[in-house]
Amino acid sequence: MNNKILDGKTLGMKIRESLKERVEQLKSKGVTPGLGVILVGENPASVIYVNSKEKACQKAGIFTITRRFPAEIDEKTIFQKIDEFNNDDRIHGILVQLPLPPHINEAKTLRKILPEKDVDGFHPMNLGKLMLGEETFVPCTPLGIVELMKYYGINPEGKNTVILGRSNIVGKPLANLLIQKREWSNATVTVCHTKTENITKHTKKADILIAAMGRAEIIKGDMVKRGVVVIDVGQNKVIDPEAKKGYRLVGDVEFSSVFPKAKAITPVPGGVGPMTIAMLLSNTVKSAESKIEKGG
Repeated sequence: MNNKILDGKTLGMKIRESLKERVEQLKSKGVTPGLGVILVGENPASVIYVNSKEKACQKAGIFTITRRFPAEIDEKTIFQKIDEFNNDDRIHGILVQLPLPPHINEAKTLRKILPEKDVDGFHPMNLGKLMLGEETFVPCTPLGIVELMKYYGINPEGKNTVILGRSNIVGKPLANLLIQKREWSNATVTVCHTKTENITKHTKKADILIAAMGRAEIIKGDMVKRGVVVIDVGQNKVIDPEAKKGYRLVGDVEFSSVFPKAKAITPVPGGVGPMTIAMLLSNTVKSAESKIEKGG
């Protein structure tokens, strides 16, 4: 692969392979890491993602239970299932696949998960610890991005780092992660969003550009400077009659025009996505190890 490509697929596989040894160590102590997954509805992207997570867990030796519910399910039933997972000693991590249908309150749902089983890192307690720089579960995509940068020696310290997007899943936790006063942080972070005026003014100053807007190929080559490191979180389907499935997957960055100017860039697919799954597994194993350390 081109040495400018930040290959998350290969790194993700290496991380998952390394987890197998930790899983075996846990099993030798009578503990099998367990992940409980809740999927509501038939959102195609969510279904594919959950299936990928299930397969990854199986390959790593992690026990997994997935509970699938129709989109019209009531909130009370979802809360009951979360409580069951909370009280199940076999389950060390709980994942509620987002997005949820509009009639289910996302914030209330995530608060129902015990913080010590919140392997997605979305519980307010874990997000608060992240902001304070304390040890906690870090949301999987931001954590995967940092691990990818570490692997390729891209140190954000002192760098102008521009994050496009302010979601609770990527933008906000990633900004908090990168401004911490510690190794592989210490970045100068700018967060841009839908109300930012003249986004190009900011993207052209970026030493590291992280695009997480969910808008297909919105970042063009003339919006970045030469030598920029580009991390593309976006996964967008665009119609392509010549493609086998009738569509192709693209990021938030127009790869063809940005690639020639970039020092390094993630592909879509094969960049950030596999790292997100690897970090979910890592957090689940970490939770199981923590339980043993606490005598659970």
